[in-house]
Amino acid sequence: MKIVVLAHRVPFPANKGEKIRTYNQVKFLASLGHEIHLFSPYDSDNELTYFTSLENSSRISTRAFRLPTKLFRLLSALLTGKSFSVANFYVESLQNSFDRFIVENQVDAILCTASSMAEYIFNSHPLESKQRSPVLIMDFMDVDSDKWAQYQDTSRFPMSWVYAREQRLVSQFERQTAEHFDKCYLIAQAEVKLFKDRVLDCNNVEVLGNGLDTSSFYPPVTKTQNAQPVLLFTGVMDYKPNADAVMWFVKNCWPTIIAQFPQAKFVIAGMNPVKEVELLTRNQGVEVTGFVEDILPYYQAADIFIAPFRLARGVQNKVLQAFSCALPVISTPMGAEGINCVAEKSILLASTPTEFIEQINRLATDSELTRRIGAAALQLIQQEYSWEGQLAPLNRFLFTQEDVNEKRS
Repeated sequence: MKIVVLAHRVPFPANKGEKIRTYNQVKFLASLGHEIHLFSPYDSDNELTYFTSLENSSRISTRAFRLPTKLFRLLSALLTGKSFSVANFYVESLQNSFDRFIVENQVDAILCTASSMAEYIFNSHPLESKQRSPVLIMDFMDVDSDKWAQYQDTSRFPMSWVYAREQRLVSQFERQTAEHFDKCYLIAQAEVKLFKDRVLDCNNVEVLGNGLDTSSFYPPVTKTQNAQPVLLFTGVMDYKPNADAVMWFVKNCWPTIIAQFPQAKFVIAGMNPVKEVELLTRNQGVEVTGFVEDILPYYQAADIFIAPFRLARGVQNKVLQAFSCALPVISTPMGAEGINCVAEKSILLASTPTEFIEQINRLATDSELTRRIGAAALQLIQQEYSWEGQLAPLNRFLFTQEDVNEKRS
């Protein structure tokens, strides 16, 4: 099939959750023999090399389009009544190139990697006039409108107003997209339920999970538990749910941990830490790395992975990565959402500071428990979280559509 992918960010390097997901999708589709053409906006000329690298690594064609300035996109959203999410990824040159491609080619399917990319579909006149319309597939990933609602609940004016506006407009756009597209995917069953409860109850929304590349994340050959625990959190540290998680943990849990284990460490590894996260290094034992070239050694050197999420939903890739390194994870129920793990078997759960401290104490003083939880988590990844297995629903749907197209021909 000839498939166009409208990606809100070029999925290379695959170093963030959304990029990892899209990168593995296009790589998977190309491996099945489909002809993939990716269109994506970009912010900086530094990103242009990413498009070339993606072409070389995945045998797909890419087209890059420079976004207008952030101020222009902000004003555009306000003046047109669009959500900031839609305006932030819209560039007219991409629209024009996409429309020309639709006119000049018989495209079988179009995959959008975020709800904001549906704007290119709704604004495309050639699509309306096509005798045989491409199959439209939306990868929502998460219910973004609910994320903005969470931000609103935890913010003060004027940001609470901004988030409330975004929640309302994104929710309307999600509903319009689900009504228009042939198939829509979300990252976990909990997200599907949330979408149907709060956005639109429809039959074309299904789960498309995340997988894990076990050749990139794996346990160390030999592992010795540190004398005092080394805790780890990873992620892009200007992302609000990540920053909120570590700031809450350091404020509410770390003083007790460091009093019990004076040589303990809490390593926060990830690019773009905001100032509030950088200031956490004022606390004894807290290290903020900023960007690291290779995150694997941090997983392999740690004793415990902490996932104290209070905002956002969806499958946390960082938790899957910790599992794949046989690193025991302590998480809030939200942080474990969408992962087929079992409390006390492959993960430990905690919601309050007291519970987090108790679970850390258990692992820090019981090496057998640490080994058992880590081993069960690794086994779960190996058995259930290959990318091929997680992307099977997409493959089945495209296979069905390919059969339909052949009958039309």
